[in-house]
Amino acid sequence: QVQLVESGGGLVQPGGSLRLSCAASGSIAMFYAMGWYRQAPGKQRELVADIVIGGGPAKYADSVKGRFTISEDNAKNTVYLQMYLLKPEDTAVYYCKAITFAANPYWGQGTQVTVSS
Repeated sequence: QVQLVESGGGLVQPGGSLRLSCAASGSIAMFYAMGWYRQAPGKQRELVADIVIGGGPAKYADSVKGRFTISEDNAKNTVYLQMYLLKPEDTAVYYCKAITFAANPYWGQGTQVTVSS
């Protein structure tokens, strides 16, 4: 059973930065793509960024372009989300998602990011 474990969330002031990590229980090479989603209270879960594993293209939500960067480290079986210039509206639970070549999705348990002064 594939497991995804997110870490790196926390409380940060506006303008600050955080790096989220999503560690997979096995090689991330088994996935076609991995990504980060977020869900704020009372809102639907939305895509933040995703990347095709193995150096493929990344895409970002308009709201985070230029501030967030998604990256992969195959040696560590981990995908990262580096977040800069955080805003209060970035506050949400952030989830890691992986999708296999057979289109089977896997989700992590989520990590809370709170941007507040």
